[in-house]
Amino acid sequence: MGPSFHTMAEVSKLLNELVSRRISRRKALVVEMSLAATPLLSACISREAAPKTPVVQIAGGSTKGLKAAFSNAGLGATWCAQGKEIAEQWGKWFNVDITWFDGGLSVDVQRKAIDDMASKKWDFVAIQPFGIGTLVDPVKRMIENGIPVIQMDTIIAPPEANLPITTFLEPDNEWMGSQVTEALVRAIGGKGTIIETQGAAGHTGSQGRHRGFEAVMKNYPDIKVLAQDFADWDVNKVAKLWEDYLVKYPDISGGMFHNDDMALAAYKVIQNAKRDIKLVGIDAMPPAIQAVIDGKLVASVRNPADRVHGWAVLIGSKVARGEKNVPKYILTDGPVVNQKVGPGLLYGEQIGVS
Repeated sequence: MGPSFHTMAEVSKLLNELVSRRISRRKALVVEMSLAATPLLSACISREAAPKTPVVQIAGGSTKGLKAAFSNAGLGATWCAQGKEIAEQWGKWFNVDITWFDGGLSVDVQRKAIDDMASKKWDFVAIQPFGIGTLVDPVKRMIENGIPVIQMDTIIAPPEANLPITTFLEPDNEWMGSQVTEALVRAIGGKGTIIETQGAAGHTGSQGRHRGFEAVMKNYPDIKVLAQDFADWDVNKVAKLWEDYLVKYPDISGGMFHNDDMALAAYKVIQNAKRDIKLVGIDAMPPAIQAVIDGKLVASVRNPADRVHGWAVLIGSKVARGEKNVPKYILTDGPVVNQKVGPGLLYGEQIGVS
């Protein structure tokens, strides 16, 4: 007997619980984990659990082949690279041929790529912008041409632009930033010095993570924030920044990083300098999970590339095949990863932050 699936009506009902309001973290995780438990919605949990059928039959829909275009901030980031792999796998399941437009971790590179995307015809597109407001014109052109546009992870345009986006798949970046910051503060004993290494200034995910950092830090007057520079998700910039920090600051207790790639890049520099500094990151990619196991990172938190990119394929394929009842907002939070429950059971407790 083949794998069992939730019906699309059941999936829709669960997804709709995440719309219109930010439901409690606990309930959001329960809903998401119930979805992820089905083979249909478990793109990166286990390859062995993946459906064996090459194309998923959508209840009441068609398996007609579709063409979609995707772009995320840049494949030089491991989160984005995992997202591409997942989207392409889901494309196979839903008979969607996906063309990728790499954002190159650059506003200019991504704008050129999206201009190119907008010059072609697609059944739907999904975009994670590198910077807010940088892609408005080509996205408007696609929407005016009847192409559904799905917003992934970060915001394409400010509210006043009134872009009629099909749906927005978003983690709670502020919550993620607060969770790892609180874990870091606990690890250094609530006093000392911290450096925040931010992503990109125009990236709304980075902005949210920074707000989470700030919300926690205001509760700890005995901790001094030494620097809060932007590294644009670039591991080479991170290495240079931290080489300079280690010369400038003889005593650094901890570092909070807006993604794992940057945290691990800084770890190498710190190790070379034979310094002991506690570090946290965000995304909970496989190298970061291993780093938590090994004690190189205190904690990370999962920004689920699987749900963000996989569900974009799911929603896009439904809309392109005639579905009208689509959630306008879907929360895609994931758990904190730490060592509280021991190796092999890394999904630790959520840290209470008001």
